[in-house]
Amino acid sequence: MSEPRLTALPEADSTNLYCKAHLAGMGHLDAVWTTCQTAGRGRRGHAWKNAPGQALYYTILFKEPPADPACLSLASGLAAARALEDCFGVECALKWPNDLLLGGKKVAGILCEGFGGAFVSGIGVNLAQSEEFFAAADLPHAVSVAGHLGRPLPPDAPARLAAALSRRFAEDEDMREFYRLGFPALRAAYLARCVNPGRQVWFDGGEGVAETVDDQGRLVVAAEGGARHVFSGEVSVKGIYGRV
Repeated sequence: MSEPRLTALPEADSTNLYCKAHLAGMGHLDAVWTTCQTAGRGRRGHAWKNAPGQALYYTILFKEPPADPACLSLASGLAAARALEDCFGVECALKWPNDLLLGGKKVAGILCEGFGGAFVSGIGVNLAQSEEFFAAADLPHAVSVAGHLGRPLPPDAPARLAAALSRRFAEDEDMREFYRLGFPALRAAYLARCVNPGRQVWFDGGEGVAETVDDQGRLVVAAEGGARHVFSGEVSVKGIYGRV
């Protein structure tokens, strides 16, 4: 099997859509990245605010579906958190199901999709945007790596992070076990970074106190009437993004 390829794009409408359009010519764990994404999307149709030259937009292709594709966003969050630590020494927390946090603010988001029997994981990371950028974009609860560190990043930061992400997806032992066995293989490592358990949460159809993330990747919430197992949708967490 050939080594996975990592391709830099001058710009893209969406790195996820690029992989979809070039599916036939790409291999398992091939990835693309850019610092200018003109038509990015978040989960549930939310827009990802483009910041040309200041953010990383990265997508990796899984032509061999993992054992548990429904939990790919959780696994991707863990891989991304470790890649950010590899590159910049920052310790990211994870907000179930698809956000990475630095200092309680969103530094990255994940959008996983399936098409043609394959899956992609798209990861957008705020690298160099200023507080003024986020204020103008009405994103008061976002942060960049540079903003968190209080210093500029080197010019090669996007390329370095893209390479670190590809290494984590291809070589991280937890990820290899996830592809083979599903979410239980990395559940403990995920929970060690997850901010949801022990906090009041609000989800589509109810609220309660998050207890854990189970072996199927569902958020288990102690709610009125008994435990609820939340698998998808928007989840707000008390103390995160200004929720009180």
